[in-house]
Amino acid sequence: MQDEYRTVAREGVHETEVNRSRFLCALAPAATEREAQDFVARIRKEHPTASHNCFAYVIGADAAIQKAGDDGEPGGTAGVPMLQMLTRRDMRYVAAVVTRYYGGVKLGAGGLIRAYGGAVGEALDALGTVTRRRFRVATVTVDHQRAGKVQNDLRAAGRAVRDVRYGDAVTIEIGLPDADVDAFRGWLADATAGSAVLELGGEAYGDA
Repeated sequence: MQDEYRTVAREGVHETEVNRSRFLCALAPAATEREAQDFVARIRKEHPTASHNCFAYVIGADAAIQKAGDDGEPGGTAGVPMLQMLTRRDMRYVAAVVTRYYGGVKLGAGGLIRAYGGAVGEALDALGTVTRRRFRVATVTVDHQRAGKVQNDLRAAGRAVRDVRYGDAVTIEIGLPDADVDAFRGWLADATAGSAVLELGGEAYGDA
């Protein structure tokens, strides 16, 4: 598994103009290929009179799924440069649609490649990206007396507290990088006089 990946911070649209052609790049996070396809279909529906609605998406932390489409532009001049821009920026779980409104001036193959790839790059800069890091889901079970202090200490140390459940004891779910597990185990034993129980779960990705 990848230790980290980048994705777009939010859904949005950024417009550029090249030789009187308008290029609107819509970007969105997409957790699955179906989400990416639904996003592409939605943008196409929003721009039925556009000359072209070209797309690219990358799904999976290891970029396992990569698709691109030229929507009538000369082969390889739109979707592929869009995809290359996403992968060059290490973007994952993201879908991009560039909508072109033709302005009457032909751009040629090189111009199209620069325009479509550039539209994605500028949109990424405008909307911003976030880094997601791999961590292990860990559960700390502690008695009610110590729970408040443990939670405060976790937050003060910058640990991401994902969930807190109250029952006979208090269960605190956190994200823990693999490299920190041993040190955290020692810290927890010291902080709770050995009374807390640490259980390690599966892996997930979260904010850096």
